[in-house]
Amino acid sequence: MSTTSFDLSGKAAIVTGGNGGIGLGIARGLAQAGANIVVAARNQQKTDSALEELRGLGVIAIGVPTEVTDEGDVANMVRATMDEFGRVDILVNNAGMSIRKPPQDYTMEEFERVIDVNLNGTFLCSRDVYEPMKEAGGGKIINIGSMTSVFGSDWVVPYSASKGGVVQLTKSLAIAWAKDNIQVNAILPGWIHTDLTAPIKTDYAERYETIRSRIPHGRWGEPEEMGGCAVFLASTASDYVTGVSIPIDGGYVAF
Repeated sequence: MSTTSFDLSGKAAIVTGGNGGIGLGIARGLAQAGANIVVAARNQQKTDSALEELRGLGVIAIGVPTEVTDEGDVANMVRATMDEFGRVDILVNNAGMSIRKPPQDYTMEEFERVIDVNLNGTFLCSRDVYEPMKEAGGGKIINIGSMTSVFGSDWVVPYSASKGGVVQLTKSLAIAWAKDNIQVNAILPGWIHTDLTAPIKTDYAERYETIRSRIPHGRWGEPEEMGGCAVFLASTASDYVTGVSIPIDGGYVAF
């Protein structure tokens, strides 16, 4: 297989939540492989900073304010991508959230909000890129699950439930859209240093160290370490790969 199999030059990639953390790490990897990037996120200040960095890699990068649970916002996200690039080749469903507390302490509003962003948002964005991908002859959808897609967690119950749903959604969309040459796969990040996980190190130091000690690599991961797998799943190198979920966790789930 030649290195051109991983070349994304001229491709258009939407990365939801692509202005920080894992999303930006993936956007950076896709840009380094040549893809033009649409950062679909809510925080404009973070988006502006991300766009400056991505443009520095020699690609076109635009920001589209997007709340992934809002049908109008998602439709606008796809429309803006088509207006700018005339195509949607890659969608990375990265936008997500979590609320940490014992399960008995969640309100229904909190529980539903996590499910809405992490699972419903993934479906909504995937649904809306289907037609342009189908008309173009194919595409790549990469859903961001979690190691909690594989096992449970005592303090992020709705997050775990949503990410388990993301894995099943990935399989179902892969089956439904294989005939349209759309490959749908998932990345399952392990314990990664992001804004979302930062409070664990500062507020739950003992838990942070317990987690670190279980990771065979002996450390937490960094957002940039998601990029290589994302490039593979976004490229022609993975044209016969669909419906799978790949852990990137330093061996945590294998321990």
